[in-house]
Amino acid sequence: MRLLTVSTLLLLLLSSGLALQIQCYQCEMTHDCSTPEFIVNCTVNVQDMCQKEVLVKEDGVHYRKSCASSGACLIASSGYQQFCTGKLNSVCISCCNTPLCNGPRQKKRPQPSAAVVLNTPQLPVLSFSILLLSSILC
Repeated sequence: MRLLTVSTLLLLLLSSGLALQIQCYQCEMTHDCSTPEFIVNCTVNVQDMCQKEVLVKEDGVHYRKSCASSGACLIASSGYQQFCTGKLNSVCISCCNTPLCNGPRQKKRPQPSAAVVLNTPQLPVLSFSILLLSSILC
């Protein structure tokens, strides 16, 4: 009976929209397009990464940002690694898997001296479900 209850709860959680969806910047331009109008929702369970291409051409730096599947992005980034020189005709492709990570580089903050602050994403439905499951199993 417990197995049936746990299975049912897990099925409800997965089918209730808890599928993870990442947001990325999407554009193709000659300036870094990291503003709200370029934010898109990537395809759930297909595009699980953000991709950023930086091309150095004669007329300047070109940016291409998009959602990507992890397999395709990692293959592309490793294939172009030798061409990522920062010089003319350079192509750099990077992949990341946190929301809006293909935007501008974050400025490094100084490390806290006395305490370490951990920022963990809060998932109230998931936390509640885990609590509920643990109370059923005990």
